[in-house]
Amino acid sequence: MPDAIHNTASSLREQYLEHGFLGELCKEMWKRGTEMDILRSHTDRSGYDILLEANGIERHIQMKSSFVGAKTSRQKINIRLADKPAGCVIWIRFNPDTLDLVEFLWFGSSPRKPLPELGNKIGKHEKGNSEGYKAQRAAIRVINKGRFQKIRCMSDLADRLFELA
Repeated sequence: MPDAIHNTASSLREQYLEHGFLGELCKEMWKRGTEMDILRSHTDRSGYDILLEANGIERHIQMKSSFVGAKTSRQKINIRLADKPAGCVIWIRFNPDTLDLVEFLWFGSSPRKPLPELGNKIGKHEKGNSEGYKAQRAAIRVINKGRFQKIRCMSDLADRLFELA
């Protein structure tokens, strides 16, 4: 599939990836005999996309994605995520042809611990104004890929989210 479709339909693709991610996580939790509740935010104004609860642990999660081979080297994180208990960011890396989930990148702490420091690099708008100026977004911080930890599979991610291991 051409790279262009991933750019022109990125919002739709992200929704499909999120549904696939939740389906895979639900299967993992089912196999472990652990119930999980899923709540969705209608906007990302509060810093998270989904709230998951299992094993007595709540996780406010900001979802990100990029296809394997993409040049993406950082993500923009809403600072309000740091106000949530055990907030975290899950960056899904996927196969661009099949949308299969390949790996996960994790930015967060153990359950019941706050989000690590976001740093001071303020994000900017993607598009400039009529003069090309890209205004800062005070509520957004830029996190480099090197600060994320690679998680190899859904089983390991479930352990990380809910202390199941």
